[in-house]
Amino acid sequence: MPADLDEKTDRYEDLLADALDAAEIAVPPESPLGEAAAECEEMARSYLEDGRHFRADDDPVNALAAFSYGHAWLDAGARIGLFDVPDEGHLFTV
Repeated sequence: MPADLDEKTDRYEDLLADALDAAEIAVPPESPLGEAAAECEEMARSYLEDGRHFRADDDPVNALAAFSYGHAWLDAGARIGLFDVPDEGHLFTV
């Protein structure tokens, strides 16, 4: 049975918020990689805000897309070593 849109949107919002809380920049902030990490984090936070805005406007499809894109920014950054993230759990695919 397909997941209910509201339930899935809730789940992805929580996933992104929890991932943002768990991710810590792992590279020197003044380096080009530090700038890339800050940009990835900023994009993820922006998508979280956008998703919440879409949700408040009763647009769960775009909210889900925003939460998914935001998590992708963090997950990609974790994969290439910009962030220290938990090895265990469901927040990241590293």
